[in-house]
Amino acid sequence: MVVWVGAVMEPITRGRVRIERAAKRVRVFLGGRVIADTVRALLVWEVPYYPTYYFPRQDVAVELKPSGRTVYSPSRGEAVLFDVEGVADAALAYPGSPIEELRDHVRFEWEAVDAWFEEDEEVYVHARDPYTRVDVLPSSRHVRVEVDGVTVADSRSPRILFETGLPPRYYLPKTDIRLDLLTPTGTVTHCPYKGTAEYWSVNGRADLAWSYRTPLEESRRIAGLVSFYDEKVDVYIDGVLQDRPKSKFA
Repeated sequence: MVVWVGAVMEPITRGRVRIERAAKRVRVFLGGRVIADTVRALLVWEVPYYPTYYFPRQDVAVELKPSGRTVYSPSRGEAVLFDVEGVADAALAYPGSPIEELRDHVRFEWEAVDAWFEEDEEVYVHARDPYTRVDVLPSSRHVRVEVDGVTVADSRSPRILFETGLPPRYYLPKTDIRLDLLTPTGTVTHCPYKGTAEYWSVNGRADLAWSYRTPLEESRRIAGLVSFYDEKVDVYIDGVLQDRPKSKFA
């Protein structure tokens, strides 16, 4: 049962699916116009790592054309897929879901539309998790990074990024890095909390290091600094070799 306290829905869980009311206005753009606009979105954790938005049907301003295809989820039931403005399978709904809260809501595929906005700020990759926090702190720890026994970075002025659920990341000034050992790879990734990152190979090992040239406001203190996958390199902190973190990036 959904419990309401004022205008806030207390988090609920159905099987492995967690659901709660979003506090932000959320808009979806496709073909140059708004196709969904709501202040009543649901945040639904279909996977443990981040949520996705579900929109009340009455806040969807575009025709949803059943594509004739369906998909099945053990927790959410059978989903009907919809074509939206000529984009195949751009949305889905669970009209007969065992989770009552989802039955009158629609989920858009993130990459199938042109843009997502939380309030008036564009959001990339996926919805932001309200329980994820990013802190960037200056530090005087001595950080040294080795790749295959070769020191590629040595810094006493790192900035440490602490992100909920992930190991700390050490962002180092380029002046403290052997840039001659780094080769751009052309890889680009996007993060809803930090922005767009570019990558380098190190000693021929692809995508071991990355940097955000123009990070988002909440992570601006790492602008232009370089970090390494601690899961794949040897990191010494104040002279002590660190255990390699176990994460999805290992």
